[in-house]
Amino acid sequence: MPEVWKYEGYFFDLDGTIYLGGRLLPGVPESLDLLRRSGKKVMFLSNTTTRTRQECADRLRRLGLAAYEHEIITAGYASAVYLKDVTPNTVVYAIGEPALLKELILAGVDCTGNPLAATHVLVGMDTRFDYHKLHQAARALRNGAQLIAANPDPNCPVENDLLPDTWPLVKAIETAGSAHIGMVIGKPSAYYAAKVLEESKLPAERCLMVGDRLETDVRFGIVHGFGTALVLTGAASREELEQSGLRPDYVWSTMEELLTAMSASL
Repeated sequence: MPEVWKYEGYFFDLDGTIYLGGRLLPGVPESLDLLRRSGKKVMFLSNTTTRTRQECADRLRRLGLAAYEHEIITAGYASAVYLKDVTPNTVVYAIGEPALLKELILAGVDCTGNPLAATHVLVGMDTRFDYHKLHQAARALRNGAQLIAANPDPNCPVENDLLPDTWPLVKAIETAGSAHIGMVIGKPSAYYAAKVLEESKLPAERCLMVGDRLETDVRFGIVHGFGTALVLTGAASREELEQSGLRPDYVWSTMEELLTAMSASL
């Protein structure tokens, strides 16, 4: 097992890893403080589409953590960058919370409420998803628009519950529009990994990805050459890990185990 202190960049998922609902998880403040004091690069890599990067930073600060917008990459932000930079003459019909639309606007992406004018349908988590939105997104796809999933998350962990996330909506729209998903932006995609490495300015092997999800956080790290740590405070259980076939470099019950390992290395 590699020495946990050897990395230059430490990348953390948010929901289920840093916090759950309105509370910080055990060991988080102390671990992040030690990393920062030791000159390590800290970033937050989230598949969220319900908060902008600035809103994520504000939430972390309200919880008492040092956090800055440039340290955060969300699936909503990455989707906006992709649609602005990779696809020319894009017009987006967006399904999602206001934060997703705000990221698109901040990136300079043209958005429309007319599904027949859309070149792309972008789907994120939407707690107000309804039959009308399903119908309009399907119309856009049947008219030739490409379906983009902001992330592949089936659910979002909250205190004592799991909320439906982006993927159930994507599959409903895909079915209704008789179309196929053209691109998935968030973890574990290659596009998201390239964006992280570009912004961190570090090689993948010098970075540790810490998260609570097997199919996004852990798979993201393994596929793209990052060190990987699964923390069992969110979506995944130890039993699910055993059944998954994925083998992260570290498995921690809480982030307190990261703190203990780092402290022992000093």
